[in-house]
Amino acid sequence: MRGADKLMEPVEGVPLLLRQARVALGTGVSVIVTLPTDRPARGAALAGLDLVTVPVPDAALGLSASIRAGVRAARARPVLVLLADLPEITTDDLSLLLARHAVAPDLILRATAADATPGHPVLFPEWALPGLAALTGDSGARDLLRQHRDRTEFIALPARHAVTDLDTPEDWAAWRAARGCHQV
Repeated sequence: MRGADKLMEPVEGVPLLLRQARVALGTGVSVIVTLPTDRPARGAALAGLDLVTVPVPDAALGLSASIRAGVRAARARPVLVLLADLPEITTDDLSLLLARHAVAPDLILRATAADATPGHPVLFPEWALPGLAALTGDSGARDLLRQHRDRTEFIALPARHAVTDLDTPEDWAAWRAARGCHQV
């Protein structure tokens, strides 16, 4: 993003991180947001919301640092990992995964795009938490997901909700243009 913070990009009139937190809160489950300590604007964007923020002082070590911090804060409960940079995820998408978890609590549930391309979010049952707590580096849970593919169910979300990840200013501009949006 050439120095810009993509989680502070406006989506639906608010910073993306705030939008994502509201989407998650709309499910009625407890929400934990991991925040690197060097991005105070992110915490300020979430002020007043009924959620738990967890500082991640070692966020520079990669995505795994945030996942480990979130797993610790979840205290041995299933964890729905929602990456904050997926601007098309909806409360209905998250609710679909949570409803499936209620009837299949021992499966990893991984969202896909409508065309079956694997993406996010991913719901990890309790048995998978030690693996999440042991992650290192910046590849997230990719290896854990490969290791437990036989215990993973793929859940199709509408269109490209599960895979729309905007990493550059050009990605943002193209996404906004395709949606007929302008930066606010």
